[in-house]
Amino acid sequence: MHTTASLGWLLVALCAATGAYCLLRMRSPVAEQRSTAGGEALMGFGMAAMAVPAAVFTPPAWAWSACAVVFGVAALHDLWSARRSRHHLHHLVGTGAMVYMSATMAASPPSPHHHAHGGPGTPLVTGALLLYFAGYVLLSGARLVPTPPATAAGRAAATAGTGGGGDLGWGDRPELARVCRLTMGLAMVAMLLTM
Repeated sequence: MHTTASLGWLLVALCAATGAYCLLRMRSPVAEQRSTAGGEALMGFGMAAMAVPAAVFTPPAWAWSACAVVFGVAALHDLWSARRSRHHLHHLVGTGAMVYMSATMAASPPSPHHHAHGGPGTPLVTGALLLYFAGYVLLSGARLVPTPPATAAGRAAATAGTGGGGDLGWGDRPELARVCRLTMGLAMVAMLLTM
């Protein structure tokens, strides 16, 4: 990525923190949390590794091909999992974007200033991914805006099964999972913009 060191470190911190929280979600007793958390943790840590400024670490030439293979396998898993959950289609787009960025970096000639990012990739694919992730970020942000229940029945339904919100563990809080997904969407937009 062609970024400043401060933007690179910000992306590293955000993506690594997101990956760490997703690892916590993998311990959840809620099956839906566990089923998506592993892929999201892989995505968070993979994006953090890609965002490390080149002044600190320039990976060997084979590293980008290895990343493409890892995310290609994850994409196949997401394709298989999409039969059960529509959310895995989003994971499929995300892992596909990671394969695309890794393959672009692997095909680019090495540069002393950047992580082997010489080429910008295919503008049509980059543009389509940017549109998708920008839309995803806007939709995810809108879902985080709290809306008050209109009636007493609505308030009771909103807190039913949560004990008023007090008994949920850190790995089971849906709003934190949404924030993590929003963070990874924003990071993906930033990474695609800098290709």
